[in-house]
Amino acid sequence: MTGGAPQGTDGAEGSALEAFADQMRVLQRECPWKREQTHASLIPYVREEAEEVVEAIESGDPAALCDELGDLLLQVVIHAVMAEEAGEFTLDDVARGVIAKMERRNPHVFGDAVATDTAEVMRLYNAAKAAERAEKAE
Repeated sequence: MTGGAPQGTDGAEGSALEAFADQMRVLQRECPWKREQTHASLIPYVREEAEEVVEAIESGDPAALCDELGDLLLQVVIHAVMAEEAGEFTLDDVARGVIAKMERRNPHVFGDAVATDTAEVMRLYNAAKAAERAEKAE
């Protein structure tokens, strides 16, 4: 294999998530099956893994949940790596986007809004989400 093993799973060279993304990049380059995949061809796997996360949650088994979250993370990372290769976006773009979204949708934590109970949190969250949708529609 020309890509070599990713570094960083022990924390010395970087995070485990970075090492995993590097591993997916190697697989994308070197595995014929992975190279043939598209976002659309992977839809069944995304659905399957999401459902298995739900099943693990319902089972109450933390080890099963950890395993299934890893499989769902695989789907996120492989799609991001494919998009990165196409020049569309990167895994860091995905992370930055969700960080910004959580900041917008949780102004009681990251801004000046005040929420003293769950109902107020949900009102703020849903108002921010509605504002995002309205902005996209423009």
